[in-house]
Amino acid sequence: MAKVCHSCGKGPAFGHSRSHSMVATKRRFDPNLQRVRIDDAGTPRRAYVCTRCLKAGKVTKAL
Repeated sequence: MAKVCHSCGKGPAFGHSRSHSMVATKRRFDPNLQRVRIDDAGTPRRAYVCTRCLKAGKVTKAL
């Protein structure tokens, strides 16, 4: 399963790590995803949601 936010679709971003000598090596910026129980169309299920969407209230947590 891909590590993508269920609400906004945010996924990993890619860039470079720069050493002191400015040598570029590839790296990956992972979003802060949490696996939470959400209410998806009336049925509770577990999904990955980024913390920005959780804080903004874009998803409703299932009880």
